[in-house]
This record gives sequence, C-alpha cells and structure tokens, in this order.
Amino acid sequence: MFGKSGGKIIWQPRIGCWHSDKIFHNEPLPAPFTGMDRPAIYRELGCSARVYEYNACFKKIEHPAVRMVERQISETDAEISIHTPVGKQMRIDRRTPNSPRRIHVKWPVSTEEELKVATWRVEHTIWRWDEDAFQRVRREWGNLGAPTMYLPRVNIQDLYINEMGVEAGVYALYDWKAAVEDYFRAMDECHDRLIDAVNASPIDIVNFGDNVHASTLSPELFGKYVLPAYQRRCARLHAGRKFVHAHWDGDTRPLLPFARATGLDGIEAITPKPQGDVTLEEVREALGDKMFLIDGIPAVYFDATFSVAVLEQCARRIIELFAPRLVLGISDEISSNGDIERIRLVGEIVSEYNRKISTCR
Repeated sequence: MFGKSGGKIIWQPRIGCWHSDKIFHNEPLPAPFTGMDRPAIYRELGCSARVYEYNACFKKIEHPAVRMVERQISETDAEISIHTPVGKQMRIDRRTPNSPRRIHVKWPVSTEEELKVATWRVEHTIWRWDEDAFQRVRREWGNLGAPTMYLPRVNIQDLYINEMGVEAGVYALYDWKAAVEDYFRAMDECHDRLIDAVNASPIDIVNFGDNVHASTLSPELFGKYVLPAYQRRCARLHAGRKFVHAHWDGDTRPLLPFARATGLDGIEAITPKPQGDVTLEEVREALGDKMFLIDGIPAVYFDATFSVAVLEQCARRIIELFAPRLVLGISDEISSNGDIERIRLVGEIVSEYNRKISTCR
C-alpha cells in the first residue's frame, strides 16, 4: 500500500466468523488449531491478519448527561432506554441461539423525535486516543498485520444498519428529509473529530466499514449522500498521509462506476460471481490502474461446494489482474462451515508469485 514491497503481495484472509461461531457454539477447533487464540491460528496458517482490533484505541465519549438504563423484559429481550437532556430513545434487543450478536426488535430510531435525540447525541460525541489499548493490541498481534482501523458507517449506511433498519430508513430519507439531513450533518462533524484523532495516531490504514450493498443503496442515493461524504473524508485522511479504503460487501455492479470518483485508495470485499454480482474483469475495469483491490476471492470457494481447483484458478486470476495493487483476501470472510486448510493453499500460490517477482528483480 505504501510502495515498499517491491511488487510482492500479501495473503490476508479474515477468519473471524469461522472462529467466533465455533467458540459461540462450543465447537472444538480442529487440529492443529485446538486451544489456539486467533493470533496463534494466523501464525500456524502462515498468513497476515487485518488487525481491526486497533479500533479499541479510539474511545467514543458521549455527553455526560446521556444515561442508559437496561431492563430485562423477557428471557431473550432487553429494553434499553437512552435518556438525554433533549428527550429519550428506546430500543429492544433480542438474544438468539444463532449468534453472540443481539438483534433489534425495536430500533433506536422509530420516530422523528428519536432521530432528533440521536442527532443531539452525535453532536455532543467526542473521541479520545487510548495509548494503553494500542500497546495491548500490538503486544497481542505483533507483526501479523499493520495497525488498521475502521470509521463508523457513513450517513445512509448508519441509518440502515445502526439506527432504523432498511425499510424505515428509506421512508425517513423522503418523509423526514430535513431531520435526516441534519443527522447526516451532525454525523459528518462527529466523524471529523474522529479523523482528527486518527490523523494524529500511528495507524496508517483506514477503512470505511460501510457494508455497502447496491440493492439497498441506489446510484441516486449514493451520488447524493455517500459520494460527497467519501470525498470529504478521503481528502482529510490523505492530508494525514493515510491509506483509505471502504468495505463494499454486497452487490456492487450499479455502484462500481463511482469507484474512482470517491477518492478512495482501494475497496475491500467486493465479491465476484458466483457469490456477488460482478466479474473480476468488471472490477478491474472499474478500479483502473491506481486503486487497490483488498480481498477478491468469493467466500463460498472455501466451502466444500466448490473444488480446490476452482479456488486455485480464482486466486491465480486475481493475482494476474490486480497485482501489485492487491491485498489478497476473502470477500469477505471464510464461513463457519469453511475448510480452514484451504487458506494454506492460497498462501502457497502467493508465495510462488512472490518468489517469481523476486527472481525477476
């Protein structure tokens, strides 16, 4: 990413889903990974890690008057009341047997008044650097991966995924336009405060953790709201000499024409067919000669549904199309049912390519 590899690339698969799901369901890890934590698994596999654990270094601090009260209302459901000087929000979270993450039964924003409370909270949020957290993560992960962080989701993606859900969020964009755009303004300013902390930090690789999916984010909405926010963020982060990329892990074909206009240095997790809606060649054309692809191999190729030969062919084709502007990975994680040993195969392909590059030079 910073022009120091002499044309070599790295293999940086994400294994968090595979690992955390097994832990959640009390499944023993297969040998030789039994009893290992995640950094040890990466060392055993001989590959790089995308160490987003460094996000713990940026502490989000709300106004001291904000008060949260949680009340268990059933065996699975909890009501969280958020009290502020300008009003209250309420959400209901549900535990499920399938995931450690709770789902929203009632979203934090379901009325225009709750959106105005959310806006006030964002307006009064600041960010602090935590050096102790940085040193702790660095000790845990060592040289397995460069320090990396991701910003909170951009405007519409935050509205959909964090605050309202997709359907209600779409209605809000049109029915509460002024209130929504005021929320987006407050969010931009809040994220500017975070970017100030990022630019002052030793973390040089910044992701926009947006989970962009074209089936819920039209080109019209992307161009109106997301594109200017991306351009503004990228300009500020580039002034701090940061490498900037965004996480697009859904269907992307309708949005790829915007790629080069965003100001991003690369895009993470674009998922090709048969899992996504684009071909590798279409991605290459959209990114051009300057942008990086981060990831690229469909996650389904690590499942038994597809042969090892298909995986190998895909990995070689990605290297052919994108290297050296490539951080090869899985778009976007190996699944709970994936064959972790297939990660070694791709590592061998990358090592073979890097040896060839060294010989040529």
